[in-house]
Amino acid sequence: MHKHSKIYIAGHRGMVGAAIWRNLERKGYQHLIGLSRKELDLKNQADVSRFFEQEKPAVVIDAAAKVGGILANNNHPYPFLMDNLIIQNNLIESSLNAGVEKFIFLGSSCIYPKLAEQPLREEALLTGSLEPTNQWYALAKIAGVKACEAIRKQYQKDYVSLMPTNLYGPFDNFDLETSHVLPAMIRKFHEAKEAGNQAVKLWGSGAPLREFLHVDDMAEAVCFAMENTFDENLYNVGTGEDLTIRSLAELVQKITGHQGEIIWDSTKPDGTPRKLMDVSRMTQAGWKAKIGLEEGITSTYQWFLANKESFKEVKM
Repeated sequence: MHKHSKIYIAGHRGMVGAAIWRNLERKGYQHLIGLSRKELDLKNQADVSRFFEQEKPAVVIDAAAKVGGILANNNHPYPFLMDNLIIQNNLIESSLNAGVEKFIFLGSSCIYPKLAEQPLREEALLTGSLEPTNQWYALAKIAGVKACEAIRKQYQKDYVSLMPTNLYGPFDNFDLETSHVLPAMIRKFHEAKEAGNQAVKLWGSGAPLREFLHVDDMAEAVCFAMENTFDENLYNVGTGEDLTIRSLAELVQKITGHQGEIIWDSTKPDGTPRKLMDVSRMTQAGWKAKIGLEEGITSTYQWFLANKESFKEVKM
């Protein structure tokens, strides 16, 4: 891999894509390509194919996807299945046709069965039923993993899939109606502190265990995969460590400086008891996460403070 190699990052304006772009730029890669949706509609097969024929990138990183929370997935199953299939199929097919030798496909831990043994191992793929609420998105991502695996098998090209655990960091979604647990907590505790240390109400018992990876670590993993040749087609990316939601809440409370009460609403569901990634395959390949959770949340909170004026106001 050369510093002047042409690298196309699909979805470069999203949280993950932007982190990858920053990482590669910092490492001195000089020929990064990123196009907005107006510049290139990834659902338009002819346009995507034409772009690849003209640009002929050496590397493609697929960080583009239609994403959303449980409610959005459950209420709009068709676009979460079909839009993601179309986007990734156009990128994978055009990459193959254009002779792209290195393709990195990014997915999610939701590809694994709902009741798979913990921690989640790559071998668990397709061994059981998916979580019903986000199965549509998961099915699309599984298809992408298998497409890359098929290309490796048939054409011996270096197409690899990376499946991250729960990601957080700068440019995360802090909208309380659609955000994931960690950014939602950061915003809730901050706004409760600003309102005179009001009590913060959180769903469930706080007992479930979750794993969190800073998006800059994810970007490092992508760069590592780009600069090295992997033996397998599928790798989990995470810290290999988890904590209870209750412990997470107490950590966010400490970092934000909130001094009020935390109320756990046990009438609300807890969700899956545990969701931890087995990252031994990635560790054996030579990569490990470096950003500690407290350090990562602190820097994310600082980013939130610097950008909070752009977020929609929510009444406490």
